[in-house]
Amino acid sequence: MFKKLASEALGLSDIGTIIQPKDFGSVDADDYLFHEDGEKIFFLIKSKKDEYGFTNLALIHVDGDSAVSSKRTIRRHEYADCAIGTVTIETAGTVDMDVELKFSIGGTAFSIDVRKQFLEQLKDVYKALIAISRLQARDETGRQNALKVLGAMSSMYKIGQAGLPRDLPDQFNALLDNLNQTVLDRHTRRDFGEVFSRYIHA
Repeated sequence: MFKKLASEALGLSDIGTIIQPKDFGSVDADDYLFHEDGEKIFFLIKSKKDEYGFTNLALIHVDGDSAVSSKRTIRRHEYADCAIGTVTIETAGTVDMDVELKFSIGGTAFSIDVRKQFLEQLKDVYKALIAISRLQARDETGRQNALKVLGAMSSMYKIGQAGLPRDLPDQFNALLDNLNQTVLDRHTRRDFGEVFSRYIHA
């Protein structure tokens, strides 16, 4: 108990380690995966307080109050809804015990301290997060372009305009269906398993 309190006071409880894939089943984050949807952990950082599970679908943050408390809050950040940005690594100085992975997801900023001997593995998830952010930006451009096309086509017809085709409502419904498919499916990637597989080296 006193050792835990000392770690808490010195801030050592916040320094994480990288968990190997063979041990993913023993972490708390594994209990909150959508196994039914094919979700799996690709990278996991664990400290005495927190867990950060990077899955193919989301970041799962098991948020602990302190190293001496068993209370946890589970926060889920879906990549489909939350853009990743400002990804950086801060390497260790001469006397530092840790390196830092910093990024934002959906407007929430994270700064994760990891023991400096795990720097090489941390570089893998750094690359994966940047790759995901690039794909998300590309999807956002596609969504905006689709909306511009809808606006342009809508401006061609005005309510009450003479000579409108009788099947105009059907045309608009078909257009909206295609737009939804374009925005929600084609330009909203949800599963980034391929990205993690490319960059994460167990």
